Amino acid sequence: MKLTDLNRYRRIGASSTLLEIGPHRVLIDAGMDPKEIGYAAIPDYSLIGDAPLDLILLTHCHLDHLGSLPMIVRDHPEATVACSRPSHFLAARMLRNSYNVMRRQKEELAITEYPLYTKADIQKLDEIMLPVPFGQMKKFGSEGQDLEVTFFPAGHVAGAAGIRLVYKHRKIFITGDVLFTDQRTLPGADFPEEDFDTIILETTRGRTDRTPETSRETETARFLKTIRNTLQHGGSVLIPTFALGRMQEVLTLLRDAQRDGDIPESPVICSGLGLDLVDYFDAIARKTGAVRFHRSVLKELGVRTINRYPQPGRNVPEKGIYLLSSGMLVEHTPSYIAASCMLEHPENAVCFVGYCDPETPGGKLLASHHDDSFLFETLDYSCKIRAAIEQFDLSGHADRDELLNFALSRNPRAVVLAHGDPEAREWFDDAFAEHAPNIKVTDPIPSEQYQV
Repeated sequence: MKLTDLNRYRRIGASSTLLEIGPHRVLIDAGMDPKEIGYAAIPDYSLIGDAPLDLILLTHCHLDHLGSLPMIVRDHPEATVACSRPSHFLAARMLRNSYNVMRRQKEELAITEYPLYTKADIQKLDEIMLPVPFGQMKKFGSEGQDLEVTFFPAGHVAGAAGIRLVYKHRKIFITGDVLFTDQRTLPGADFPEEDFDTIILETTRGRTDRTPETSRETETARFLKTIRNTLQHGGSVLIPTFALGRMQEVLTLLRDAQRDGDIPESPVICSGLGLDLVDYFDAIARKTGAVRFHRSVLKELGVRTINRYPQPGRNVPEKGIYLLSSGMLVEHTPSYIAASCMLEHPENAVCFVGYCDPETPGGKLLASHHDDSFLFETLDYSCKIRAAIEQFDLSGHADRDELLNFALSRNPRAVVLAHGDPEAREWFDDAFAEHAPNIKVTDPIPSEQYQV
């Protein structure tokens, strides 16, 4: 098998990998890098060359895996595009939101090439995508040269899939983004218990060590305690959340916590794409059973929306829980605007429940200290950090030891490191060298081709 990482940067970003397996040319994901703008944000598709693509496989619908898919489909209409059934529900909606963001950025930042695709491109993609049920093998190619493809639930987020490829008895497994632990809305990964020749392994949490006394349960309890204490002392809680998966998970967690008396009843205010995706999760639950979610959670919590915010520095007028996109306080999003209102008031709390890139406003806030000045650049507003700032390890990604143990248990000849920053990949490289030096480990440099 030949492998080329099309991501321009050796980090989490525009995930896209070209595999050449026998006569088959297969693209895994077609993402967009949230740190970059314009064509710099997409994979280097020039490396695909003039030869046709046979197959495009989507692991899940976060934009770092999905965001440039309409472009590659437009340029390679000959390719079959396959994904899990839940991902088929979500893909077009996520891409329409990305299109709208690019339209806004075109005006605000004068990015002439935006939007990189049209609504017609999204519609065309939605029409040709092939949804494949989990666990159902599909064959692609001609007899004697078949490539067998099977999607398996990967946890992480609705529709996320690990993918098994089989060609002439050689088995390749792509983990995609994976979480082995059950969430309230989604079971953990259910990967096949068999040996693989090659594993392409996500490494997101490679530099994050979870202490023995820290678990999802203890972090959830600490999170609810912070909410409870903040509300009881007259403050409001801002929970920046990723729209896809995390908002629906936290809504369910808050509903359960109110039922059990772990937090007091309080107004729950939501806004952003995540609230719209509630209906999609409800449909996925009813039609596929792949998630455990019902939109009645909104009624049970009495969720309200917010369309107008006070001026930066003026506290939110209604005390409560503000569950808002985006999870990293990205500029122009509801959570970014709400933070500018809440940060200066000591009774409030900002609770991060997922990963924050250090270069985003959320990452910068987490690296700051109490009473530091914090600048909201796009609002031209600076204030002292007086609210409590907390981060809780409720990640949608598996711990590094879980990923290592999964890979070792499948006895691969080769492992390819993917979807991680250099420090994360380095930990896995060292760990495999220690525990299984016979395994060939490849940490691909972008744009270089490897024989695996």
